[in-house]
Amino acid sequence: MLLIRVAAVACLAVAVAGAQGAQARPRGRALGIPFPGKTGPNNAITDIAGIAVGHATIIQGDGVLVPGKGPIRTGVTAILPRPKGNWDPVFAATFNLNGNGDMTGINWIKESGFMEGPILLTGTHSVGTVRDAAIQWQLKNGRIFTFTYPIVAETYDFLNDANGEHVKATHAFQALDAATAGPVQEGAVGGGTGMGCNGFKGGIGTASQIVGGSGGPYTLGVLVQCNYGGDLRILGVPIGQEITDMRMCNALAKPGAPNGSCPTGGGGSTSDELESSYERRGSIIVIVATDAPLLPHQLERLGRRVSMGLGRLGSWAGNSSGDLFLAFSTANPGAAASGGTPALKMLPNSQMDPFFRATIDATEEAVVNAMLAAETMTGANGIRVFGLPGDRVVAALKKYGRMK
Repeated sequence: MLLIRVAAVACLAVAVAGAQGAQARPRGRALGIPFPGKTGPNNAITDIAGIAVGHATIIQGDGVLVPGKGPIRTGVTAILPRPKGNWDPVFAATFNLNGNGDMTGINWIKESGFMEGPILLTGTHSVGTVRDAAIQWQLKNGRIFTFTYPIVAETYDFLNDANGEHVKATHAFQALDAATAGPVQEGAVGGGTGMGCNGFKGGIGTASQIVGGSGGPYTLGVLVQCNYGGDLRILGVPIGQEITDMRMCNALAKPGAPNGSCPTGGGGSTSDELESSYERRGSIIVIVATDAPLLPHQLERLGRRVSMGLGRLGSWAGNSSGDLFLAFSTANPGAAASGGTPALKMLPNSQMDPFFRATIDATEEAVVNAMLAAETMTGANGIRVFGLPGDRVVAALKKYGRMK
């Protein structure tokens, strides 16, 4: 990962990474967690040919929140559905499990069945800036249009000075320019930098599944920006109940203070007070992609199955959560052509069941990968959220007989 400084953005420390970035913490399968299904070579959304992912990560400052100055824990993640320079729209559909959030550009997806251009993920109050930047980036890179509706989705980065609007157009350009195929950097990067998930540090995660079917095999990939609250379960094991000494805490509070202070000997709080105050305002964005020839009504059916993957993990899709999902297919190139009668392929509905299961499985695994990859982070006002400890997850899975 390249660390650069951008003078135009108040000399913030900005880390720019393509899909291939250094990741110190092991993913779920590397720990031996027996997730179901066969994955693609990178176990990532980029296993689908033509898809690329990039991040721009902004981290600066510590201590008490000073609105407009920091601390800053935010960024942008970009997903290109087709190779750079290929502006061919893709079939797409959306589904909202709980609508307390925002994803721009979806009205035209619902109306037309097509998605045009990249997808960008960021913090709640940076959506407008990133949306405008997406228009200019596409113009700069040769796309010709009269008007367009960029797809920008958000979750609330509570570890960040969210009202400071520290994400600038430069950062969206950096994430888009950095997008590459291959392994995807996960955890507290890009749009997922300031997020928490299921009581631990959250962020970006991904997974893929190989799926059979007529004309296959096909690949289905999922990428999440994970920031929601829930009673964490992995493969049915109540991980949240097994790890109770690493709850969110306040590193600036005096030890023993009745507000979730961090213990002097290290570790986290044993109270869920701060978790209730902060994380349960959170949300999750889930992007599902496949190279199978699915039409918009079928892609919406995949989006609905994301909900079941989150339910496995212990989510209850709370009132304050924006659980917004988008699914697209890279098959049927040229389907959006303005002339003639495009010839389309469609997988029969009778062959959809393996894709439903793959969506559920990959969603669960992508969220776990996000949490395992994310390092412990202390953000605005000293709020500290701990990285999910892989060794203790493994111990819990063994205790309940899910691993040997």
